[in-house]
Amino acid sequence: MTGEYRIGNSSYFRLPNTLLMEERILRIGTRKRPYSIGLPAVMGILNVTPDSFYDGGRYADRDSWLRQTERMVNEGASVIDIGVMSTRPGSEAVNPDEEMDRLLPVVETVMDRFPEIPVSVDTYRATVAEEACRKGAAMINDISGGKMDKDMPGILARYGISYVMMHIQGTPCDMQQNPVYTDVVEDIIGFFRDQTHDFIENKGVKGQIILDPGFGFGKTLEHNYRILSSIGRFRELGFPLMAGLSRKSMICKALGITPGEALNGTTVLNTIALLRGVDVLRVHDVREAVEVITLVNKIMEL
Repeated sequence: MTGEYRIGNSSYFRLPNTLLMEERILRIGTRKRPYSIGLPAVMGILNVTPDSFYDGGRYADRDSWLRQTERMVNEGASVIDIGVMSTRPGSEAVNPDEEMDRLLPVVETVMDRFPEIPVSVDTYRATVAEEACRKGAAMINDISGGKMDKDMPGILARYGISYVMMHIQGTPCDMQQNPVYTDVVEDIIGFFRDQTHDFIENKGVKGQIILDPGFGFGKTLEHNYRILSSIGRFRELGFPLMAGLSRKSMICKALGITPGEALNGTTVLNTIALLRGVDVLRVHDVREAVEVITLVNKIMEL
């Protein structure tokens, strides 16, 4: 069976609600700068930050961030997600001007060197998103799902940009201070249902949304594993689904290890996510994620 998502300034087709890893295409970007990627796909993380939980400070200059991008592209990343402000638990936000000053040179140099690879920008600020759109970014990855900046939907509608709508309870500064849900899966489904309806029906954002339940963002260890266990439920909403499990505390706390030791655990959870219907894996380690997709597809082809 085949199917197609069109994400960006174009139509949207809902796929059958199935766990089969049928060949699918995700179209992101805009009419002026369209990209097509096969699903399942890997989004490679490029953190140009001094303080991210795993790789903060590693890619602080042009040569290092370009080398890392080249490595991820060569290993099979379909999208590069650029972030310049840590959103780890307890982190404080940098001011918008500093975020802009850090971000735009990275976006420009990565797009110049790798024009065939779509760039996603990890920000919840509409002003930053707009400048990234002007530079040619294909996607905005918003940890707040549009809740932290009411102007974000207008930017998406104006530029026809693709959008990752993530769920968070609270803010990065306080999100892990006793998060509480009535039912974590149903509550997040309700959030996505309300937000996507508002974006599409009221704000004019058409066919541009990818859902991310936000592992580790205002969730306890039990919440995270309950979400992963039921992650296929989110496909009922009819949008592509992304999971960001890479080296997260839900692995480290369960195994008593550090993020630097969490690659094997990441691979296990990515495998489960794919088997339960996830379309995009957001990861630090691209080669291993691509191998997971290759092997899971072998099983699903039988």
